[in-house]
Amino acid sequence: MSRIVSSLIGPRVPAAELQSHTARYLTPTLIFMAARIMLLISIFLPYWHMELDAPQYPNGLFLTAHVNHLSGDVKEIDGLNHYIGMRPLGEAAAFERAASIWVIIAMVLLVEGAAFVHSRWAVLLALPAVTFPVAFIADLYFWMRTFGLSLDPDAPLSSSVKPFVPTVIGEGGIGQFKTYAEFGSGYWFAVACAGLTIVGFYFHRRAYKPLFDRIRQSRLMAGGAP
Repeated sequence: MSRIVSSLIGPRVPAAELQSHTARYLTPTLIFMAARIMLLISIFLPYWHMELDAPQYPNGLFLTAHVNHLSGDVKEIDGLNHYIGMRPLGEAAAFERAASIWVIIAMVLLVEGAAFVHSRWAVLLALPAVTFPVAFIADLYFWMRTFGLSLDPDAPLSSSVKPFVPTVIGEGGIGQFKTYAEFGSGYWFAVACAGLTIVGFYFHRRAYKPLFDRIRQSRLMAGGAP
């Protein structure tokens, strides 16, 4: 194995060392495994919910966003939004929804790869999974803002509704429409994945940094390059 490849993937654990300290080296692997499972499960669960109260619908309208599709009273909400000049919900984040499953699978594989990389470069592999919950919020806000600030001036109620930014989380509304939005269980599973990954890197560093330092020190003593 070349020196460059060795520095990237980190030292391999000797069999005797692994047998003597099994828990130390197994802990980060198990934590990363749990993180991957959390992220995979999130694919099948809702990431975001919104309830819309309108005079025409006393029981309310409900919208649920998964990573790859919208469900609930989408047509009814689009009908109400038409009157204020807002574009159909299906036009928002079309690319993100089409690519989401493959992106999440790629993040799962990267976290798996981080478990086999015993150097600081493992952090880069898992960085997408750690930042994914924040990226989801940012993307959701971007599309809500874009739709809310680009109302059709020729809409029936355009004169009574000014451009606005819909509320992403919590209570909000415009005119007679009231909304309440919250994150779904899928989003919280993604957050759990990010949290577990961060915890995993604590144990990852505790396990492999001493081994890396010993190997580097032995090379220095032998007169080799660090």
